[in-house]
Amino acid sequence: MNRRLPTADFLDLIHPYTGDVFDAQPTARGFSSDVLMLVDGGLGRFFVKGIENRAGGRRDSLIRERTVNPSVHPLSPCLRWHTQNDQWIALGFERVHGQPSNFAPDSADLPVIVQLVNRIGQIALPAAAEHWPETRWDRFASDLGQAALFKGDSLIHGDINPGNLLVGDTGSWVVDWAWPTRGSALIDPSLLVLQLIAAGHSPQSAESWVSGCAAWSNSDPAAIDAFAWANLRMYQKRAERHPDQTWLAAMETAARAWAGYRQV
Repeated sequence: MNRRLPTADFLDLIHPYTGDVFDAQPTARGFSSDVLMLVDGGLGRFFVKGIENRAGGRRDSLIRERTVNPSVHPLSPCLRWHTQNDQWIALGFERVHGQPSNFAPDSADLPVIVQLVNRIGQIALPAAAEHWPETRWDRFASDLGQAALFKGDSLIHGDINPGNLLVGDTGSWVVDWAWPTRGSALIDPSLLVLQLIAAGHSPQSAESWVSGCAAWSNSDPAAIDAFAWANLRMYQKRAERHPDQTWLAAMETAARAWAGYRQV
């Protein structure tokens, strides 16, 4: 996604935290923010994320990301500052040197990817997340009983994809905690399975890699089956509503392959 540089009023808002901005480069990663940019300023180098300060889900997601950051650091880059006014709300993270991970079958990143998802499962549920129950897949479950299998007391990232798992020479990180929730520990490893299939793995290969995640190994197979089915129904609906979005069709194909493998 192409992004324009922010307006002068946004730069004025963050100036107390960045100092004079020498360079600001918009980034292409992310879909829910109005501003995503790498900033070099007199007070340091930051990754800055901002949205218009309007009531609703996007504002709430930035507040969640701000709230959860102390609990997910150092797995996530540290939030250095946050600020807002009537027009904008902004977060400033430390700059890390990493690239989106490669999920392909021959990728050298795969052990690190599995380790990152496993580390998510080891994070204790923050107190704030007690009030963030996971519900995104409930309406795609076959019934209320299956939806109940997605509940739990684990911290869920909920958006496992190559752009959110960064791999670098000196470290690796899970970024974009825009919508953390409390749910079943199986969710993030299961999302990794689906993403691996979409990247070219067979369902058997994908599950074999994810078996390195304790949360996956300890999950009820019936709950994984239910989640596989819910994902298939979700991507079917989304692909039907947005036929121009080819990535949704690709995810539907991956979800269908996974559900078929599990004989759901």
